[in-house]
Amino acid sequence: MVRADLLIFDFDGTLVESGEDLIIAINHTLEKLGLPARRPGEVISFVGDGVDKLIERSIGPGGMNKFDEALRIFTENYSQQMLKNTRLYPEVKDVLEHFRGKRKLIITNKRYRFTKEIADFLGITPYFEEIIGRDSYPYSKPDPRVLAEAMDRHHTDGGHTVVIGDGVNDIKMARQAGAIVCAYLNGLGKRDELLDLNPDLFCENLREITKLIA
Repeated sequence: MVRADLLIFDFDGTLVESGEDLIIAINHTLEKLGLPARRPGEVISFVGDGVDKLIERSIGPGGMNKFDEALRIFTENYSQQMLKNTRLYPEVKDVLEHFRGKRKLIITNKRYRFTKEIADFLGITPYFEEIIGRDSYPYSKPDPRVLAEAMDRHHTDGGHTVVIGDGVNDIKMARQAGAIVCAYLNGLGKRDELLDLNPDLFCENLREITKLIA
């Protein structure tokens, strides 16, 4: 069992099931632009590097002249759509309650405004000391600076910090910052890709971390 003073959680695919609302907003955007819809699995594979990359991958190289319009349409639609189907994973509240006494942060490549609004709506904001979004700093996951600075602010080091996430970026960020990483294998990320990176810990169900982290 690993002893941790600071827990860092990813958001989409780790704490919340948000894929359906992202798929709806992307395909609404593509429809408005006269571009072909994307299959759900395609859209999910594009998630993880922030909204700009999500849009860029969805419209494809041939649609880049429509990027600004696509971003505007997506942002407007997702703002209206994002609370309709997005839900906490079933075990999240129990896990956050279990670790109530530990310092916890969210570090995500989702925009801060979207993350905060969803976290407020789902009632989990009070569990976290900080929410760090894609636009909170000039750099974002997998850049280790976003984590290193968070550890400095919260007076801990990598040996006592655990990053829990479902994406390759979570593992890369943790590794480069010298932190411990726990891969969540049933989120939006591809489990084989996560396991190939040899995370320090992994779990099939988020509740398992209560047995892995003290």
